[in-house]
Amino acid sequence: MATQNFFKIGFFAMLGIILILLALVITMQSGINTSPTTPTYPTSSQEVNTGKTYLVTRVIDGDTIEIEGGTRVRYIGIDTPERGECFGEESTKANSSMVLNKKVKLETEVQQQDRYNRQLAYVYIDNVFVNEELVKLGFAKVATFPPNVKYTDKFIEAQRLAREQNRGLWTENVCSETSSTSTQQTNLFDTNNEQVLPAQTTNDGCAVKGNISTSGEKIYHAPGQNFYEKTKIEESKGERWFCTEEDAINAGWRKSKT
Repeated sequence: MATQNFFKIGFFAMLGIILILLALVITMQSGINTSPTTPTYPTSSQEVNTGKTYLVTRVIDGDTIEIEGGTRVRYIGIDTPERGECFGEESTKANSSMVLNKKVKLETEVQQQDRYNRQLAYVYIDNVFVNEELVKLGFAKVATFPPNVKYTDKFIEAQRLAREQNRGLWTENVCSETSSTSTQQTNLFDTNNEQVLPAQTTNDGCAVKGNISTSGEKIYHAPGQNFYEKTKIEESKGERWFCTEEDAINAGWRKSKT
């Protein structure tokens, strides 16, 4: 009987030691895993409504922001002038006034990152759809890149209203104050809100020339570059026009070095 009691006591003692050791291991593991987790992004309107938000720590330009953790977010479906281009500063300031140092909600689409590893998203702050609002106020134009086309119709309608009300980029002579010298370096916007230069040859309002060299290399020439006027586009050879430099880059062309 005494022997049985001894073994019972020994068994429970060992079990207790094992449980204590197991608890210590779990505690140590939880303490080691202190690195921040990669944020996950909502993939539907329903998930946006769950309330997950991200702090905007920096505004890059009118259509790109940086959120907590250093992730850069490119707005889907719209495009704004770059800084240094006509209306670029105004678009950047408009974006900043809406989102900088504020928490936003993100909604992704079919394609979630671009070639620059930026997160592609629709951005919301409170009840404001930021992508749409920038277009509606005339600070951005519609720029559709399939397969991310969910709100294309909404953006087109917002752009129509901006044009009718002569807002922002649609204001008459919005870039007319630039000198003839600076005009050679600053893109203007035509009635289709495409970036063009006055007196330059264009194709349906698109002024960037996508040339294919004799070696087969795809090189584009923007208005104002040295070989722009001399470059002739032969679509039968696969050469093409682009409305923006971003369109050309996304299609696989590189910019001419001169």
